[in-house]
Amino acid sequence: MYPVRNSVKAIIIRDNKLLCIKKSDSVGDYFLLPGGGQNKNEIFEDAVKRECLEELGAEISVNNLRYIREYIGKNHEFKETDNSHQVEFMFNCDLLTEPNFESAHEKDDGQSGIEWIDLDKSNEYRIYPKNLLERINIKYHEVYWGDIN
Repeated sequence: MYPVRNSVKAIIIRDNKLLCIKKSDSVGDYFLLPGGGQNKNEIFEDAVKRECLEELGAEISVNNLRYIREYIGKNHEFKETDNSHQVEFMFNCDLLTEPNFESAHEKDDGQSGIEWIDLDKSNEYRIYPKNLLERINIKYHEVYWGDIN
């Protein structure tokens, strides 16, 4: 049995662009919000600050909780190999220092870079969660999304 994992994510928007980490698989490049797992005895705010320093090489300020998404691997496209259950807490954040991939000292597994994704070109990117850019663009108000990919 695998435990449910809490994960925190940073939504950082500047000049109508969303800051993401870049990864690749057999299909090609894809993008994720910076962030990761919460450690024991760590509050969400500290976790998202730590993750951004590790993956972006940037210090951030954490604002309000914007979205909550569950991801249950067996219900989605990678069900043959993914039996995880993760709850993601996505926070609006602001940069205090500029991102610097070279100073990101603990990059995500498979992370090849960081990239600003143009919110007006959401259909040009493979990003997870799949409906993230659409929901940001329409200023989606429901905080809890349920189990979506």
